[in-house]
Amino acid sequence: MADSLAAAVAAVQSLIGDRADAWDLARLIPVPLLRELGAAGLLCAQVPTGYGGLGLTSLLGGELTAETGRLCSSVRSVQTSHGIAAWTIQRFGTPEQRHAWLHRLTGGELAAVGFSEPGAGSDLAGMTTTIRRDRDEVVVDGHKAWMTAGHYADLLVLFCRYEGGAAAVVAPAATPGVQVRRIADPLGCRAAGHADVRLDSVRLPADHVLGGVGLPLPLLVTTALAYGRMSVAWGCVGILRACLAAASRHAASREQFGKPIGQHQLVAGHLADLLVAEQVATRVCEHAGRCWDAGSADQVIATVLAKQVSAGQAARAASTAVQVLASAGARDGQVVARAYRDAKLMEIIEGSNEMCRLMLAEHALTLATEEGQ
Repeated sequence: MADSLAAAVAAVQSLIGDRADAWDLARLIPVPLLRELGAAGLLCAQVPTGYGGLGLTSLLGGELTAETGRLCSSVRSVQTSHGIAAWTIQRFGTPEQRHAWLHRLTGGELAAVGFSEPGAGSDLAGMTTTIRRDRDEVVVDGHKAWMTAGHYADLLVLFCRYEGGAAAVVAPAATPGVQVRRIADPLGCRAAGHADVRLDSVRLPADHVLGGVGLPLPLLVTTALAYGRMSVAWGCVGILRACLAAASRHAASREQFGKPIGQHQLVAGHLADLLVAEQVATRVCEHAGRCWDAGSADQVIATVLAKQVSAGQAARAASTAVQVLASAGARDGQVVARAYRDAKLMEIIEGSNEMCRLMLAEHALTLATEEGQ
């Protein structure tokens, strides 16, 4: 499996190269390139080989995600959204649905997932988008906000209210009643194709509802978000590696007062902080990945911890990297300037840092209670 990871990393490096800054400035990634990534299984690498995926473990898939994030956080964001869609189908779809949809997601079609709504961000219990059964069809009505990769997607995996619970439904973006509006100027991950999606009496075959039944909303959302949090956490490791490399190169070559600035103690301290941040984030993500692969009971909290630590470290480290590069890093088209904007969004998406802190605090209280019994 290590050989599969090496080949996947080499493919990502070849396809993305050094074009991330140009895509960031243009606010768009070429769709043929995204389709090529998808057809190579690189956007949902944990999908089993029987469905056309690479069958990577969580740990190895995370390393691929980190490399994608090192090269381009916008592509990594598309990878995360596409991967959540595949994971949701894999976990909740019937055998027939998995066969039908996963082959499309590993065959070049692109997917996006819809959780958030204008009135339901961190509090997804406020979700109002609905699925209504009408004989052999279902009708979807509602509004999804900030769908990453929505602008590029052929397929939308939408989380909705359904039959007293919740369900995920797969809606082709070309279905009548689906209106996709791209968010043109997001703060970060500018080329990730964020979009608002309105759903006005969207009619679909009933078998587009994954599993065909309503499920408890917390179970449905938590399962899907867990994959997204892992992906974002590893993407932040990639941001940290990009910042560390850029700052170290600059500090080794830029001279002030007769010597490279990396030999001045205060700048050297910044480089040490960047290295520590990258190592801490890597280790916490590796721990979470091993928990996933072992099916550990600690999987959920390890994932929340990885997302919280990695996003916070990436945001602080990107700021430090800009400080080291100074004016050389303070303009669009520069890797640390892009990282500075991209990393901030990582503290918000897939569960804000505040929400993650609350979950970690609740876990700490639970442990204290158990130890006191």
